[in-house]
Amino acid sequence: MVKQSSPTDSQRKFTGFLMKRDTLLSMLHDMLLARAFEERAAQEYTRGNIAGFLHLYPGEEAVAVGVLHGAEPNDYIVSTYREHVHALVRGVPAEKVMAELFGKRDGCSGGMGGSMHLFDQERRFMGGYGIVGETYPIAIGIGYSIAMQELPEAVICFFGDGAVNQGTFHESLNMAALWKLPVLFVCENNRYQIGTEIHRHSAMTEVYKRACGYRIPSEKVNGMDVLAVHQATRSALQRIREGTGPQFLEVETYRFRGHSMSDPGSYRPNVEVQAFKDEDPVTVVLEESIPDFPTESQLEALGRDNIVHLTGHMRQQGYLEMEDVTRMKGEISKLVDKAVDFALNSPEPDMHDAWRALYCNRGQEVLI
Repeated sequence: MVKQSSPTDSQRKFTGFLMKRDTLLSMLHDMLLARAFEERAAQEYTRGNIAGFLHLYPGEEAVAVGVLHGAEPNDYIVSTYREHVHALVRGVPAEKVMAELFGKRDGCSGGMGGSMHLFDQERRFMGGYGIVGETYPIAIGIGYSIAMQELPEAVICFFGDGAVNQGTFHESLNMAALWKLPVLFVCENNRYQIGTEIHRHSAMTEVYKRACGYRIPSEKVNGMDVLAVHQATRSALQRIREGTGPQFLEVETYRFRGHSMSDPGSYRPNVEVQAFKDEDPVTVVLEESIPDFPTESQLEALGRDNIVHLTGHMRQQGYLEMEDVTRMKGEISKLVDKAVDFALNSPEPDMHDAWRALYCNRGQEVLI
């Protein structure tokens, strides 16, 4: 038997360098797609192609991307009414999401869910929910089924800071802790419950501390830093898979737009909005993804035995340059255009579709 030697420190640094770059590129793509998709959705709303409520995500991309890149394909996702980006990052095709926003038959919910009720069984995206605080009991119900079957899966439950004052929050956290359910609670704290700032509607503004009352390990994370969110999620999910029970993340973020398309957001000081735009998570990832060419001293620090590997990779793959970003944005723009065309050309659902949905699997519901 050949004994494999342990990697050297320089090899670890080299591997970590490549992994970080690949992870950043993947995250950057999803964040750029999220921003472009949401801004186009806003345009289509003003054109009358999207009706009803439309809650957009610009500014919060690092949360969805960081969390969902840390999840496994078999994990379940339960989202809120601001869930377009959650669905996209989870892998729901952009044209399916856009068609659902348009209320068309080819949408991921058959055109009968709309903006707040996206669903994808194949990807275990268990839906967005329009009722504030509705995600908790859905998530722990799935978590209970996983625990009863002793499966290695987890549930990621998204909710906003405004939902932590609902009774279902306390009931669900208590039950999840009591039964050690495999649920990761993720609070997307964007500081405003519709138009009310958190310190005006919550006596305890540090949301993560609420979980301590149920002995659930909790952590506050910078939601404008996608890598910080990703690392915190990976660590939390690992603890869940080890059987320690539920985990809780409060991810501090900020939405650049109002609560919905009908909300101008004038209750927020302009200086506050601009301060957070200066910390735009998409811009941060762009800057991290375009590093300077390594100096000789930096190559020396990696170890001379790795220089050939590193320079070979650089020649073969190249660093991400601004022209690469421009090309990526162009590809994403075409993808969003294609999604809009798909939605425009998709047929409207009819009464036969409605009846099929009403009687689908009635009385024989099972965990997907």
